[in-house]
Amino acid sequence: MADWMRPYLILYALAVGAVVGSFLNVVIHRVPRRRSIVSPRSACPACGAPIRWYDNIPILSWLLLRARCRSCGAPISVRYPLVEAAAAGLAVLTLLEYGLTLVGLEVLLFAWLSLALGLIDLEHQLLPDVMTYPAILLGLACSWFGGLASFGGSVAGAIVGAALPALVIVLYRLWRGVEGMGWGDVKYLAAIGAVVGLQGCLWVLMIAALLGAIVGLGLIAAGRGSGKTALPFGTFLAAAALLWIYLILPAGWVALLGASPLG
Repeated sequence: MADWMRPYLILYALAVGAVVGSFLNVVIHRVPRRRSIVSPRSACPACGAPIRWYDNIPILSWLLLRARCRSCGAPISVRYPLVEAAAAGLAVLTLLEYGLTLVGLEVLLFAWLSLALGLIDLEHQLLPDVMTYPAILLGLACSWFGGLASFGGSVAGAIVGAALPALVIVLYRLWRGVEGMGWGDVKYLAAIGAVVGLQGCLWVLMIAALLGAIVGLGLIAAGRGSGKTALPFGTFLAAAALLWIYLILPAGWVALLGASPLG
């Protein structure tokens, strides 16, 4: 990337990322409710009034409307501009860390999917198949053409990523009579393995488990949960995967953790 192009590409990445973030908001709201993401056009959840195009400009419209619907005055969740800003930030981070490459494209698409999946699981404790299966295919296909992980590492990561949580589900059901994890976690961890490879998948799983333990203990300490409180593990997996892709790999900490960047 030539130095003179960098500022223009960053601005372009910001704009594209914000627009994609606006679409991700639609995905996050509609997919778990089994609604089409194509039609009807976006409308206010409170009054049903269609959202005008000039009220649908990422981030800016939310600020200009002061976080309220133009038609009925109902509050607009801060989640909408935050998702748009996060998607834009991920686009810029990908550009700076991975450049205009196949790996960069793979990382960015997976990061956007993970952002949406993490927020869906946080709200609904659901990881839709319509998003996890394409994520698995994304990792396997990109690895074949020289993606983030080697093809062998991608296949091994997908298999082990699916096998480990599936084993946990089976053993926990035999022990307690209930499922300790959801089958969506199985498919999403398989997708993570397909993208980051076997060793990366194992580290992401451990980081996610640590994050989940910290949150769980925090809820118990605050009196807002117990040992039986259901936590959205997919949200922790998404956070751990993004940490791995954007912090641990670029910072060169992989060797310190004993993992291979090629999985």
